[in-house]
Amino acid sequence: MNREQVLQIMRENNILPEAGFGQNFLCDEEIISGIITAADIRPGDKVLEIGPGIGALTGPLSHMDIDLTCVEIDKRLVSYLRKAYPQLNIIDSDFLKLKDYGSDKFDVVISNLPYYIMTDIMMKVFEEAVHARKIVYMVEEAALDRILCESGTKSYGPLAVVSELYGGIRIVSKVPGTCFVPQPRTTSTVISFSCYDNRPDKNLMAFIKKCFAQRRKTLANNLKGCDKEKFRSWLDETGYEEGIRAEILEPCDFRDLYNAL
Repeated sequence: MNREQVLQIMRENNILPEAGFGQNFLCDEEIISGIITAADIRPGDKVLEIGPGIGALTGPLSHMDIDLTCVEIDKRLVSYLRKAYPQLNIIDSDFLKLKDYGSDKFDVVISNLPYYIMTDIMMKVFEEAVHARKIVYMVEEAALDRILCESGTKSYGPLAVVSELYGGIRIVSKVPGTCFVPQPRTTSTVISFSCYDNRPDKNLMAFIKKCFAQRRKTLANNLKGCDKEKFRSWLDETGYEEGIRAEILEPCDFRDLYNAL
């Protein structure tokens, strides 16, 4: 889908981008092709697209031998998508509130993530798409600091830890603002996850969040109620001091500590 096609769809369907939903419609066919290639989609796959917009990815995906489900919060876009792709399962819902959508059945998840809800959507997918083989996101470049940061840095938190434990992360491409309608002032980045078999489950993710619950507090204070002897034993084995904070731990340390406790 190129810029002229995007503008035509917007004009014919009286669609104006909604700033409240962070809408910028992708209009670069090379980037679209690159995202689909990065998703490593196979015949028969169940694919989830979160926030399809006006169908930049939905169009080419709809021609593949897959079972495609799209979740869209904007009712105007839902109406258009259902007319344009009547054969697809288009769910009219806020993804963050969505339940019972067969989350454990999807092989691939694709989404262009608005900055303001990026973390919430990513964590929900990590928790619920438990059998996904591949996840591909487009995020604002500035948001990479919260995903790819190292321990001990200001941005390091549950999202970075879970992302590292969940799968191998690859930067697929940079996407300048000129690839969108309307054109944002920011640059975006496409990233892909090749999901590990031993990815974190909901309990481990909840534990990681608890470790960071109050960042200024020590790890021991955030884990009040845990077995103190087991915690001290883990500290002795790893060489960490008792007053450490969560942001000092490496991602693998959280799994080891969870197992120890």
